Amino acid sequence: MAWLILGIAVVTEIVWALSLKWAAMQASLAASAVPIVLSFVNMALLALAMRGLPAGTAYAVWTGLGAVGVTVFGTMLFDEKINAVQIAFIALIIIGVVGTKAFADA
Repeated sequence: MAWLILGIAVVTEIVWALSLKWAAMQASLAASAVPIVLSFVNMALLALAMRGLPAGTAYAVWTGLGAVGVTVFGTMLFDEKINAVQIAFIALIIIGVVGTKAFADA
């Protein structure tokens, strides 16, 4: 169950980070409220996941997959550019997350 909650936290992390960029582009009070609300939800989910997972494991997976997701969706939604070397290092993050999950005790 902790891994499922962590997965939801990762999705929330991605949406939160992308909402920061969106809010900066909108420059309105309502748009600024979205990342603030998401940050509370995000932290609550991460804390909940950490009840069943080691903090280092949960945080590494959360930040790693969050960075990958923000990069992927940033290219699609905001036309951000990445190059082949960056893609290779992003693949290493994914390999690290898979290895972390594969060898986790929980």
